[in-house]
Amino acid sequence: MKTPRRILLVKPSSMGDVIHALPVVSAIHAHWPQAEIRWLIQPVWRSLVEGHPGVSGTILFPREKFRGPSGWLLSLAWLRTLRDWKPDLAIDLQGLLRSALFSRISGAGEVIGLSDAREGARLLIGRKAAISRDDHAVRRYLAVLDLLGIPRPDHPEFPLPEGKLPAGFSTDTPFVVLHPYSRGEGKSLTPVMVRAFIRGAGSVRVVVVGRGASLENLPANAEDWTNRTDLTGLIAILRAASYTVSTDSGPMHLAAALQPSRTLAIHLWSDPLKVGPCFPESMVWKNGCVTAVAGLYDSWRPEGRIPTEEEMEELGRLATSGISR
Repeated sequence: MKTPRRILLVKPSSMGDVIHALPVVSAIHAHWPQAEIRWLIQPVWRSLVEGHPGVSGTILFPREKFRGPSGWLLSLAWLRTLRDWKPDLAIDLQGLLRSALFSRISGAGEVIGLSDAREGARLLIGRKAAISRDDHAVRRYLAVLDLLGIPRPDHPEFPLPEGKLPAGFSTDTPFVVLHPYSRGEGKSLTPVMVRAFIRGAGSVRVVVVGRGASLENLPANAEDWTNRTDLTGLIAILRAASYTVSTDSGPMHLAAALQPSRTLAIHLWSDPLKVGPCFPESMVWKNGCVTAVAGLYDSWRPEGRIPTEEEMEELGRLATSGISR
């Protein structure tokens, strides 16, 4: 196809989904380095993409400002600014009615997306990349490259910012990160599980991060940084960690993108072949078993169970096995 001058990528949220879409921009930028790419994104996630070498700018979607009686007036003003840039191509990776509407309202000459678009979005998207619902999210998004005549990369690239350590956080002592929280029902670890993991770590320093209820009475080798980091602080901590263990969540995908060989994802009811780490060397726990992503197969897809205290202790030992005690 003719090289587009301006490309709008529509992927407003969430953290994990935004991270999964980064390789699409990397591949497009490598193939069409002169194309100007802007990313329509919620402000909370902007720091994930604004340092990307292929992202020339962002169009912020302040969803929270559009609520309430005056929200519709503000949204009308925002939609007018959306049309100002006039891209040649819009790529809808969100696959919802709202994102398809944004793509059309932008005035793009062509709108493309994925074959599993929902909520009537398929009616507003032009060409659609055929995907399988069983594919991993990264491979699903990369399918749009087929419509553009761009080869899919053998090794997806995730350019991410360096981050900035929060005030008072020390990297003088090696540490492992535990992220026990998740937005999905039944996907978070309980305080009992967290304490069991920390016990398994022995004397090794464990840093607990994320958004959720702060934990009390943690063992002496643990530091609770829950609700104390912004996104740039979390990135810096994950970069500095010797190992990260996380529930199926946005921070897990962030850790896997930053340090794939030093990340283990705990999956309770979710399918690790679809939403787990995408790198073959990353690790997955499910139903009492641990394996590298390269060793996953269909029997890992069904809903699983929560880990026992003994299993959490074993994960603590595994995560700290390479650190001097």
